[in-house]
Amino acid sequence: MKSPKSFRLHIGLFGRRNVGKSSLLNAITEQEVSIVSEIAGTTTDPVEKPMELLPLGPVLFIDTAGIDDVGALGEKRVQKTKAVFDRTDLGIIVSNSQDWGEFEEKTLQELKDREIPVIVVFNKTDLYPGRSCMLNSLNGEKLPVVETSVSTGAGIDALRETILKTAPDDYINRPAIVADLVGPGEAAILVVPIDKEAPKGRLILPQVQAIRDLLDGDSFCMVVKDQQLPKALAQMNQAPKLVVTDSQAFAQVAAVTPPEIPLTGFSVLFARFQGDLTEMVRGAMAIDQLKAGDRVLIAEACSHHPIEEDIGTVKIPNWLNKYVGGQLDIEHARGRDFPADISQYKLIIHCGACMWNRREMLSRILKARQAGVPITNYGLTIAYSLGIFERALQPFPAALEVYKNER
Repeated sequence: MKSPKSFRLHIGLFGRRNVGKSSLLNAITEQEVSIVSEIAGTTTDPVEKPMELLPLGPVLFIDTAGIDDVGALGEKRVQKTKAVFDRTDLGIIVSNSQDWGEFEEKTLQELKDREIPVIVVFNKTDLYPGRSCMLNSLNGEKLPVVETSVSTGAGIDALRETILKTAPDDYINRPAIVADLVGPGEAAILVVPIDKEAPKGRLILPQVQAIRDLLDGDSFCMVVKDQQLPKALAQMNQAPKLVVTDSQAFAQVAAVTPPEIPLTGFSVLFARFQGDLTEMVRGAMAIDQLKAGDRVLIAEACSHHPIEEDIGTVKIPNWLNKYVGGQLDIEHARGRDFPADISQYKLIIHCGACMWNRREMLSRILKARQAGVPITNYGLTIAYSLGIFERALQPFPAALEVYKNER
């Protein structure tokens, strides 16, 4: 099975038109990924290329349009390029030694402000020899600088090596999804309702990732449907360390899971794994401040067509309206179509973002914080609305303490 995008290191290539970003990507991947032409502005939309960059592992290169594009259409391309910052784990600024200036400095500052590691590549060194003062300046900032020439192959291996050395530590030492809550040799029960959102022969991605994470942690698990949980608990000689359920079945599962057995949801696990659990716990507490007519944004990373009884478009709105005691003004955003102005909302409720990398989810959390808008996720919203919030936070003492202190 291929690694999902959410598990890949996202490497963004930024630079002016015609500095050779696409040629460089083709050279790194040893494939014709991006169209190459001497005409400036050939790349119009971000181009993604997943690959295995050994020994680092799975990565996703993102080739972007030139940051100096012009005209009305060019401005739209530039906006798409800027949106790539939100999901970049490692930035590569491509230039030649003659043209380093305002565009490159702005890109460098944007990456620095976001605390994204940066590599500077001076490309086309066969045509534009290195400028020693610029190299000395960047080296003085302790920025890794690589000189390359796609036409001769010079520097490509050095760039691959620099990528490995510059990869963020939190990517290499990524936290566990659930295994740290269970422990080696211990068991978890995963409750997986089979409904229209789980087509025949498939499990949804967070469930698959949780199973693999438990195996990697030398834990083991029993996977059951919600109606099978009582029998599964009765047949176990030793109580499981943890029960994890699909958030939609929180109420049913909480009713049959003994209180001494910690219980949480897949979506709550992903609030920690992909985002900031503490911030999202505070966001869920804002539900108490909602009143009829307030604007609420429900955002999904996926752009799938909603099905009947869809959790984001039907179930969560119903639970929230019931909790508030009136009709909220609920809007939806899917994929990367996120409103530029979010200050109008009283609350943002996000999916688990299992299809994204963590940086993109953290970028949305940061935008919400800057706008003064609380943000939470599906599982925490459901648990709060159903009155089992403390139970869902039981495996996370620090988050539970925040809730109790700020309640």
